[in-house]
Amino acid sequence: MTLHCIPFSPPQQHDNPFDLAQCLAPNLKLACALPEFATPEWLLDIYEQMLIVRQLDEKATILQRTGQLGTYPSSHGHEGISVTLGKTILSEDIFVPYYRDQGVLLQRDMRPRDILQYWGGDERANLHGNHRDMPVCIPIATQCTHAAGIAYALQYQNSEQVVVCSLGDGATSKGDFAEALNFSSVKNLPIVYVISNNQWAISVPLEAQTAAKTLAHKAYAAGCHAFRVDGGDVIALAHTFQLALDTCRTHQGPILIEAVTYRLCDHTTADDASRYMPEAEREAAMKIESIKRLEDYLHQENILNANKIKSLHSKAKQHIEDEAAAAAQLNEAEAVEIFDSLYADLPNELKNQRTHCIHKAQSCKKN
Repeated sequence: MTLHCIPFSPPQQHDNPFDLAQCLAPNLKLACALPEFATPEWLLDIYEQMLIVRQLDEKATILQRTGQLGTYPSSHGHEGISVTLGKTILSEDIFVPYYRDQGVLLQRDMRPRDILQYWGGDERANLHGNHRDMPVCIPIATQCTHAAGIAYALQYQNSEQVVVCSLGDGATSKGDFAEALNFSSVKNLPIVYVISNNQWAISVPLEAQTAAKTLAHKAYAAGCHAFRVDGGDVIALAHTFQLALDTCRTHQGPILIEAVTYRLCDHTTADDASRYMPEAEREAAMKIESIKRLEDYLHQENILNANKIKSLHSKAKQHIEDEAAAAAQLNEAEAVEIFDSLYADLPNELKNQRTHCIHKAQSCKKN
């Protein structure tokens, strides 16, 4: 597979758009020989994990609509990027997520019930998953500077770990992103920035966000290498992510990756994408998104048949129903727990407040 790495030296290339790295094309033809890792077993596993993410998002949306969950950001259209990235990052690496990274988190020891717990407003969900990772970041792009700081610390410690920072296309318009990318490049940090370019920053289309030919071109200003990859092609995604991680692990980072996809849903459950998203554009994207593309390819290659596809969809749906039921049974957090993760050693004034909170809770229970 040939990846089109965007170099940061030749100025004459600045105005040239770069092709997407691609293996499994939208027409189900292979643009290259299958890499060794892309066995039927690997492809099936990725497919099943994407189905779980899709079912989780659908269930979470239903729960939000019925008042059982807070505002929720579906990852419909991102499943290939998210699941494949989660499969590629090593457990000892540090992942810095944004709010549409369910697929990565599920590959890093979080359970669907934990994700539902989090979006239900219960921060105790962050006790689960890979404890090296940062919590989900809700503000736009602020996680980029956190990730750069973590990578700087790892470099100082001569660690073999790599930081992976996930963000959306809208985040690349923020100063936090530019500052983090610049600092990472100046310090040659072991960090991979993965941009899920879903074409929309809430209701603002990509062409209104930036005059750059591609988001990967933004790496030029910082002196950073970059890749562009088809976000609907799980094979090319896995190859690109692995190459970037290996590069950073040998002290040749940072790397920026633009994974091009399309958001097939509202920005969050507080949004109505039909007000701004062209229906024809969305329908065209639905025909080549990662789940359908891989499903059609596996069916074409006789790895899956119609009955097996139906069975796997049902299995994923039942798994999420079970997880949602488990989430509903979780005990509510006690008010006093708000004090328990603030400091290693709680200051005296907060100790007093905590004691008062306990006494008040006990009094309320008696009454």
